[in-house]
Amino acid sequence: SEPMWKEFKEFAMRGNVIDMAIGIIIGTAFGKIITSFVNDILMPPIGLLLGNVDFSNLFLTLAGERHATLAMAREAGAITINYGLFINTVLDFVIVAFAIFLFVRQISRMRQEEAPTTEPTTKECPYCRSTIPLQATRCPHCTSQLEMA
Repeated sequence: SEPMWKEFKEFAMRGNVIDMAIGIIIGTAFGKIITSFVNDILMPPIGLLLGNVDFSNLFLTLAGERHATLAMAREAGAITINYGLFINTVLDFVIVAFAIFLFVRQISRMRQEEAPTTEPTTKECPYCRSTIPLQATRCPHCTSQLEMA
């Protein structure tokens, strides 16, 4: 049991595992912020534009009874399909996915900028196809005389 515990500690303390844990924690907090943004800031004006619709109270009861709010329907024990909450969740997802897209896109741009654009130092021998120094006038592999470029 002791070797297994030691192996687990080595695994858990590896850099990429800790980085992943930090990413999950930050991602969870970011998700809560986006959920609040959608529910508290984005959906009220959209509901107002659509005629004072409160998306969190858009639902259908499967038995056909009517309730004024989702909370009242749940309190009465009604079985509901909560399509308004589903719309909010889809908007959460779209916003998070778009934010992640922008983040990954920016990281890709930064990596491309950091990539060194060095001039090649080797070339291929046209006779034996070996890799040789760029300044070579004779191939060290097949001894062919090379033209200067």
